[in-house]
Amino acid sequence: MPPRRIFAWAVAWMVVSGSAVLSGQTKSPAVGAPGRQEFPVTLRQNVVAGRTPVGTKVEARLELATLLKGTVIPEGAIFSGEVIESAAKTATDPSRLAIRMDSVRWKKGSASIKAYLTEWHYPPRMAVEGASLDADEVSPIRRSRRDSMANSPNFPGASPEPPLGISDKRVVIKDVESTRQSDGVVTLSSQRVNIKLDRSTTYVLATDEMTPGK
Repeated sequence: MPPRRIFAWAVAWMVVSGSAVLSGQTKSPAVGAPGRQEFPVTLRQNVVAGRTPVGTKVEARLELATLLKGTVIPEGAIFSGEVIESAAKTATDPSRLAIRMDSVRWKKGSASIKAYLTEWHYPPRMAVEGASLDADEVSPIRRSRRDSMANSPNFPGASPEPPLGISDKRVVIKDVESTRQSDGVVTLSSQRVNIKLDRSTTYVLATDEMTPGK
């Protein structure tokens, strides 16, 4: 791929990632953390803490083409991994869930990877007065990425505009927190609800913990 095309995509993706903000009591996520890579994905199956057993194989679909160590992983690529922790909430203990992805494959390639499900997700785009918000009116982020992609029509796996069904702003899953172990494992937990993941939500995988910025 010509360097110019890679650069155009990388700039657009950094704009998308760097512009993510949180609502309510959460803070803006840190961006540009060394070694961290993010992947917006939808699961191909529902996962419920305590009900989905440890060892269950899990797959997720990449919703936005992403550059990983110089290789473009196209939209639609499939991540494969497994549930490595799963415990239902009890009267004394929180619900706990951890999912690790070990590989990703697409039509023309594959790669080994170690990425974990984080406590972040992209909520559905809100409607205004019964109509969907126009992407150009409400999202300079989407407009910037679309224009960059338009300059690279042969960019593999990318479309001129990202899906309009989800927000540009990633937020923390309600009532869910995360902890990172010394070996890098990211575990989600909740003192209030039993963690349930569905196939219609866009979650975020990351190769490193995504901690809030100051």
